[in-house]
Amino acid sequence: MNSIDLTPLYRSSVGFDRLASLIDHALATETNTNGYPPYNIEMLDEKRYAITLAVAGFSQEEIDIQVEKGVLTVRGNKPEKNETKFLHRGIANRTFERKFNLADYVEVTGADLINGLLTISLVKEIPEAMKPKTIAINTNEPVLEHNAKEQIEAKGA
Repeated sequence: MNSIDLTPLYRSSVGFDRLASLIDHALATETNTNGYPPYNIEMLDEKRYAITLAVAGFSQEEIDIQVEKGVLTVRGNKPEKNETKFLHRGIANRTFERKFNLADYVEVTGADLINGLLTISLVKEIPEAMKPKTIAINTNEPVLEHNAKEQIEAKGA
């Protein structure tokens, strides 16, 4: 059920390769992914977003954040300590990796780790060349007029 042939999409469209790859990747990933660490994605305004991950027990040195080819990857590497004997272990201090696909023109602007919450700030900046432009219509300029008499004379000459 998780296999859909996207070949017709590649044949009939140009420039949507990334969209098709995202759909293919989403269908190919495990449906039973673990939920660690839990996270929120917030839309702060039209252009600003924030991803907040609950990383209790991790220090700043144990967390790695990278962006490559439109994919934000957050990794937590917790070294194993075997000297502690737990009667109950409810706090998950294990190594993790979370990936987030970023839309075009979304850039990571910073990250903060406060009270066990890692907040990654994102901003969507569309380049000026990609923004819609309004074209003014001139009404005061004289318009070139061609009358039939000039056209007949031009053909006869």
